[in-house]
Amino acid sequence: MPSVPADGLDTPANPATILIVDDDEGVTHTFARMLRLEGYCVRTAMNAEAGLRDARRSLPDAIILDLRMPLMDGLGFLRELRADQAAQETPVAIVTGDYFLDDAISRELRELGAELRFKPLWLEDLLGLAHNLLKVTH
Repeated sequence: MPSVPADGLDTPANPATILIVDDDEGVTHTFARMLRLEGYCVRTAMNAEAGLRDARRSLPDAIILDLRMPLMDGLGFLRELRADQAAQETPVAIVTGDYFLDDAISRELRELGAELRFKPLWLEDLLGLAHNLLKVTH
């Protein structure tokens, strides 16, 4: 995993890697573009299965993950990710447009160590989220 300075901030010479997993191409592209403009190294996946393969191949510093996706949703992704010993501490944010989450789902997301955020995320929100995720383990 790339190292991030002790203050939790990344530098242009040592950018933190963020994996974005969302089946909405527009969201994925927009989030990736905004984060890249701020100097982050961004990888993307259009579904949970591809995101898990990517994370297992090279664990990112943080993951921003959509909750509602076909086949495997964000919660399924998070369960699989946390089953991997190496990824148990990887900071993850679940981002959803679903404001009416079942209490059991919200509770499980917290138990699995994920931050929960709601769409839409504006630039300041996304950058704040990335900063919070990266300072969790750095």
